[in-house]
Amino acid sequence: MYEIRIERVFHAAHALKLPDGSMEPMHAHDWQVFVHVISDQLNAMETVMDFHELQRIVDSAIVPLDQTTLNDEPAFATVNPSAERVAEHLYQAIAAQLSDEVKLNRVTVTEAPGCRASYWQ
Repeated sequence: MYEIRIERVFHAAHALKLPDGSMEPMHAHDWQVFVHVISDQLNAMETVMDFHELQRIVDSAIVPLDQTTLNDEPAFATVNPSAERVAEHLYQAIAAQLSDEVKLNRVTVTEAPGCRASYWQ
């Protein structure tokens, strides 16, 4: 099995609804995004896939969230914009654009140093 990983960053604010129904204060993060793609074989170029193509796909998923308030985004209209939900949202958006020759292994987001959440299927 082969794996490639790319990293991207976007900036967005959010506030989580707490269990008691109150909202935490609005705050922003530089969200680091780690995308892992795997394949059991290499393509004709001897790669899992072209890094530039993967960067283009990932950027198309994160650019709509960059410089926004996640609470206002349709993707988070019915769920808390937690790191876990951001990872899930990005996973779904990226997986939909990948060819059948590769598999999205996982998406991890870091909202603060040492605080990471991952989503995979």
